[in-house]
Amino acid sequence: MEPVASDGSLEAVRRRRAELRESLGRLEQALAAPAPQRADAWTSRVSAALAALSDDFHTHIEVTEGPDGLYRDVLASSPRLAHAVATLQAEHGEIAACIDDLRICVDEATGAEGVAQARELGVSLLGRLVRHRQRGADLVYQAYEEDIGGET
Repeated sequence: MEPVASDGSLEAVRRRRAELRESLGRLEQALAAPAPQRADAWTSRVSAALAALSDDFHTHIEVTEGPDGLYRDVLASSPRLAHAVATLQAEHGEIAACIDDLRICVDEATGAEGVAQARELGVSLLGRLVRHRQRGADLVYQAYEEDIGGET
């Protein structure tokens, strides 16, 4: 198997992967912060973390799906992975919709019930993103037998 992705392409994926992981951590911390009697401060912190995560996720989509993106390189070197690439691309839309749903939920959150609902959606989003990152790492390894890591 001849790797098509350049070292620069994989390095860009590694950087974006690390940035996305940091954003996930910030959102997790914001969701876990105490909220009783401070729902406004809680929603503000979660909104900021979610905005950063959204930006990093959209950059991830550009790096993977763009015209010079990782998925193009993967398909060129390993066409057998077309289904895995299609699955990851479909997840991009689903995850982006979850981010939008959480943003709306946080914007509308009032009181303990609103915070609980936002936390539930947030934890679900975090789980989806973690699984997506795992499948992405597996895809790169299958295509290039290289671990993209990204955990710094």
